[in-house]
Amino acid sequence: MMWSPMITQMAMMEPPEFDGSYTGGMVNGFNEDDELMKTIAHFSMLANQMAPANPWPQFAEFETGNMHLPQTVAADFQMDFSSLRWDRSKMDKTLNPAAMGQTMLKQYFWAKDMLGAFHDSEDNTIEADGTNSPDSLNSPHFDPFNNIYYGGNNLDGFIGQVLTAESINKVLFTINNLAYDGTSLGMVDPMTYNPQNGIQYFPHRVAVTETILNEMLPPAMDELAVTDASSHLWDQWSFLWAALEFKNMMDPNINDAEHFAFHEVFDGDPFPAPMAVTGMPGPFDLMMGTSKVIFMNAMTMHFNATEGTFVDVSNLDGSGQPVPGNTISAENAGYALVVLAKFIEEFAYTPLEIMAIEALNAQTNFIIQNLKNPQGGFFNSYTIGSGASADSQSLAAQAAILRGLYVAYAATNNTAFLEEANNTYNYLINVFYEPSLIVFRTQKDNNIATYEPFTLAVLSGALREASLVGNQTDAAILYTRVFKRVYNSMILSEAEQSGEIGNDSDGDGIPYIAGGSLPFVFAAKGTYDLTISGISSVNTINTEMHIYPNPATLYADLQFNLEQLSKIKVNVYETTGRLVYSTPSSYYQQGTQRVRIALDSFKPNIYFIRLYVNNEIAGTQKIVVTR
Repeated sequence: MMWSPMITQMAMMEPPEFDGSYTGGMVNGFNEDDELMKTIAHFSMLANQMAPANPWPQFAEFETGNMHLPQTVAADFQMDFSSLRWDRSKMDKTLNPAAMGQTMLKQYFWAKDMLGAFHDSEDNTIEADGTNSPDSLNSPHFDPFNNIYYGGNNLDGFIGQVLTAESINKVLFTINNLAYDGTSLGMVDPMTYNPQNGIQYFPHRVAVTETILNEMLPPAMDELAVTDASSHLWDQWSFLWAALEFKNMMDPNINDAEHFAFHEVFDGDPFPAPMAVTGMPGPFDLMMGTSKVIFMNAMTMHFNATEGTFVDVSNLDGSGQPVPGNTISAENAGYALVVLAKFIEEFAYTPLEIMAIEALNAQTNFIIQNLKNPQGGFFNSYTIGSGASADSQSLAAQAAILRGLYVAYAATNNTAFLEEANNTYNYLINVFYEPSLIVFRTQKDNNIATYEPFTLAVLSGALREASLVGNQTDAAILYTRVFKRVYNSMILSEAEQSGEIGNDSDGDGIPYIAGGSLPFVFAAKGTYDLTISGISSVNTINTEMHIYPNPATLYADLQFNLEQLSKIKVNVYETTGRLVYSTPSSYYQQGTQRVRIALDSFKPNIYFIRLYVNNEIAGTQKIVVTR
């Protein structure tokens, strides 16, 4: 962050004698290192938290890096970050809008939580109410004598400010340097931008060449070069989503407990106030303007108004006109609804709101009409002119559509969208969830589940919306169980907060970070072999099964159709995966058959009924037992 826009700008305004004033008298011809230390020291004072030694905060993250650290993590890693540093020589020094946008979204979620309250000198949380403040009366500047500090506690206040500063600089850097017109990179002015007067968008990949200005300082950017000029919808959604969330956080017109605390953060100190107060654009105006630019570009370059859908990839022709592709993935279609709903909320009562509402309704209807598989669930993608993909349904596709449908319902109150979402949820659970193993398949009928952070994140979002919007009472339970089984196992190392005191003291197979060379991050990929436990693919038998009544009280009938004489067995599992009921194997004749399950001994809860035909799984369905 030493070479970030805000630090560079402030460093240029300092007097000649500033060099060395915050770096122990080390005069090196640069003010930026002192300016960064000055800023960090200010954050430290405002939060009453000592800053760690040897920090190297980033504001524009590269697309990939090697997670094997070049040094062993020291025991004092929490207060000295030098042993946590990644190997910069093994990074792909490419800027990708999705990588930066998703990083910024994570920074937002942390900053929102951390800066949504105040605290006192004893680290006790103080809820903001619009009358209390860390600042002096009628001033945006900190009052060191009123015993109120920024953030819910010391550490939260400090980290929250750093994350916010990184995000503001990221967006400033992007609009000032990464806007591409088909020929060259440059700046886009959000206040005057109109794509009809010439498109400027953020391309898929930009390579960075770095230079060393001083051996004691971090490398600085030297050159930028576009290596992939295409516009990717996931890039645009990721950056837009994060900018919209920060816009909401910085909005001076929202008044609740969290925003009362946020108002003090964005009133001029530590971060600039909005243009409505100062006459100069501040972070709020920056996030609002950037959101507007990306939304207009997405509508211009990626939205097919005739078909009513966005498409994954677009380019510009030689005259600067968009050349959109024809394919839309289920993930991009689902998250189009998520981001559009947020845009509608943030740009309410503006001309852009109507455009976003129309796009959300069109995209939702397109999903239902074109991506929906008549046999259940959704196809992985759809290509205009040729139809839906034929590959096996993925967990990520179902989860993304599920989340999008719930969000579309919440934004429009269209009950048809809610019905589709609930049906999709039931399909997701019945086809992809393995109750006996407490895991999700990542591909239909595939016994090897391949987990990546993206898949797990999309699944988390889907289960969250299913619980909050769809009132699916088992969604939170399933998420908790699967998190413990799968998500935790993907972590490369654990910090002391999890109870670790050395090596693997809690016995979960995940090493303590100190003494190793793996950071506290998710693995890039993990696999789970479902066949190890003798579980075969779901729905390998052509058998339809139905449960009624559902919810049930005294009994439930499982009805299914057999094409020939078959051996039948039925198991019932709790959401924990524990087997609670099993029928003896019996032979049933060809045709429609029924197995009645007595429920009088079952506690009110959610269960999974699994039908086996000739020792193979024919289907799994959820049942709710009530009293």
